[in-house]
Amino acid sequence: MKEAGEAGPIETRCPSCGATVVYRGLDNNAFFPFCSKRCQLVDLDKWFEEEHRIQSELKDAGGRDGGGNGTTS
Repeated sequence: MKEAGEAGPIETRCPSCGATVVYRGLDNNAFFPFCSKRCQLVDLDKWFEEEHRIQSELKDAGGRDGGGNGTTS
């Protein structure tokens, strides 16, 4: 796989179906890094259904780490 700084098109795999995707600019592939609108929507649905998540620690109102409900004791 080529890196973004290298000359020429970037080749990668579609995160939804695994098909090879070649990036040559948004004019040629508006769905990058996906291979199609369908794969883009499948991935979006997974975010909506919370199958994909960004893990982070919760912080209380004071900015301290905590997994509670924001109350102090």
